[in-house]
Amino acid sequence: MAFSANLNVMMKTARKVGRQLLKDFTEVEQLQVSAKGPGDFVSRADRRAEETIRAELKIARPSYGFLGEEGGAQEGEDPTRRWIVDPLDGTTNFLHGLPHWAVSIALEHKGTIVAGVIHDPVKDETFHAERGEGAWLNGSRIRVSGRRRMIESIFATGVPFAGMTSLPAALRDLARLMPECAGVRRFGAASLDMAYVAAGRYEGYWEREIHAWDIAAGMVIIAEAGGFTAPVVPGGNPLDGGGIIAANSAMNDAFTAIIRAGG
Repeated sequence: MAFSANLNVMMKTARKVGRQLLKDFTEVEQLQVSAKGPGDFVSRADRRAEETIRAELKIARPSYGFLGEEGGAQEGEDPTRRWIVDPLDGTTNFLHGLPHWAVSIALEHKGTIVAGVIHDPVKDETFHAERGEGAWLNGSRIRVSGRRRMIESIFATGVPFAGMTSLPAALRDLARLMPECAGVRRFGAASLDMAYVAAGRYEGYWEREIHAWDIAAGMVIIAEAGGFTAPVVPGGNPLDGGGIIAANSAMNDAFTAIIRAGG
């Protein structure tokens, strides 16, 4: 299948950085790690990955802006377009030798995410989508799950760690949801949680404290796979850090109601 020039750049960059990170992953015990805060760490590999992504995208699209987890925001000459990047989503998994992490690259145009790539180097899975072109995994079309009953459904979330103020609300979410469903998973990489919703592996995902770079690519991939995303608080914007709910079409209303019941 043919991809747009932008998506080709995104996929090429994600895979290049994925190969770089895989090499570091095999030597994870030797990485120099510095603390960013309680339970949240950044490695030399993480910083170098973002530098590589920034450089590759700058060469291809020098006028676009950039928002990255490590380097922050950089305005471009074109104020309508920017890359939103998480060079290593699942850093804590990575540093503990857990093979569940990803590279996430999204393209935003006039406030809307128009393309996204989530690349899992360990499993060699690349999820991607563009507006109006469907969602794909390694060249095969993907769709959200068709399950229609809560009791048969599996959901994913990110349980807040030390220092995060949303822990009490997240625990209340779990107390309301878990008796109604087949299970809840907490795997530690928001981008892959969203990719798995798009691929029908989960029926839904939510998180109350989340950053734009964690979810931007997943938003367009889920939409193109036939799913829905919404803010936890009605009227909010997930890209502004207000939390996100994502689900297949059948579970969306019931799942959203359970999560929003906690405010």
